[in-house]
Amino acid sequence: MADVGETRIITRRMHERPDDSWTIEASLGSGGYDGLRKALTMTGEQIGQEQVKASGLRGRGGAGFPTATKWSFLPKGVYPRYLVVNADEGEPSTFKDRMLIERDPHQLIEGIVIAAFAIGCNLAFVYVRGEFALGYDRLRQAVDDARAKGFLGTDILGSGFDLDIVLHRGAGAYICGEETGLLESLEGERGMPRIRPPFPAIEGLYAKPTVVNNVETLATLPHIILMGGEEYAKLGVGRSTGTRLFSLSGHVNRPGNYEVELGNTFRDLIFSPQLGGGIRNGGSVKFFIPGGASSQWLTGSDEHLDAPLDMDAVSALGVMLGSGAVMVYDETTSPALVAWRLAKFFAHESCGKCTPCREGTGWLEKVLYRLSHGLGRPEDLDLLLDVGDNISPGLNAPFSQTTICPLGPSAVSAVVSLNKYFRDEVLAGIAAAEVPA
Repeated sequence: MADVGETRIITRRMHERPDDSWTIEASLGSGGYDGLRKALTMTGEQIGQEQVKASGLRGRGGAGFPTATKWSFLPKGVYPRYLVVNADEGEPSTFKDRMLIERDPHQLIEGIVIAAFAIGCNLAFVYVRGEFALGYDRLRQAVDDARAKGFLGTDILGSGFDLDIVLHRGAGAYICGEETGLLESLEGERGMPRIRPPFPAIEGLYAKPTVVNNVETLATLPHIILMGGEEYAKLGVGRSTGTRLFSLSGHVNRPGNYEVELGNTFRDLIFSPQLGGGIRNGGSVKFFIPGGASSQWLTGSDEHLDAPLDMDAVSALGVMLGSGAVMVYDETTSPALVAWRLAKFFAHESCGKCTPCREGTGWLEKVLYRLSHGLGRPEDLDLLLDVGDNISPGLNAPFSQTTICPLGPSAVSAVVSLNKYFRDEVLAGIAAAEVPA
């Protein structure tokens, strides 16, 4: 295994100026808003369909959809249109966007202005998770400072382009991380997903064309403009270009956020001394969740550990990079207990709009509870699969769904993984816990 380190692009400033990286002085002192100055000399077409498209940038929020393609879906000549920033970040063990907001809010603002200029938008909204108290305060101050310096407001830097940013605090609902649920909440309604079509690009916020982008996605834009799209695309592998922030947690020696060039492996991320630093107490990997709680699991086998951090390659293993959260578990862990805890989260966060999710996630949680607490029955695993099949037909990955949004199928991922890799262990545990007649 190579001694892999970070490739710091969007995290550079916070490491170079750890004491004040969130301030306007730190931003301007280390190249902040230079990408915006350059972007304002270009056309929206040159930014979006030349530089961003050439960069290969894909959404960093979970779905991995090409950013330039998403922008291109906006209907031509239809105004007003809106840019909405998804800063809700409710996926368990995902904490990268929070760091970007707290420690470099001006980078995000710069990316917002570039994206808004590219798509012809004059009003942007940032939907911030309600628990991000420090991040919200720093972002609020950053918006005020950026406006005072001429980076926001009317006639930005003499370009004739106007943009205002509205900050909106959510109330801590996981479902509002789904883009249409977010839009509902932003409009003052209950945070529940919308039936599509129409898609947000056609009819989004206030029934107007809307682009919804993730914090990390937008924070990358200034660097793409400065480096050039083709240069940025030299980083990474295949269609997974550039770097990504991975939130590494669990039984590793050095948990934290790491900006890693795509194409390195899970083994590099977990074991490199500059990154995860290996497993606590010299242990081994029993299994890990590679893309947030919504993803199916991988094991500590060489095939899985040596899989590349590549959005397309990991799909062949039935998993996803998702939100970039990698949760690692050592050999002391009960997989059934992890599956129950994840199911409990999804059951709690279901908005209740779709019957398969509203009812099914609760059933999954109850059965997994008894399975993981010494009360399991031999037929429980098959019962879980039967319930899961009614939420996500075929139990496949990427999943199909009988629900409007992916929350329900996300709860099924742990069940499928438990059966796929740990069925014998679970059944042995049930047999050992049975009281003799």
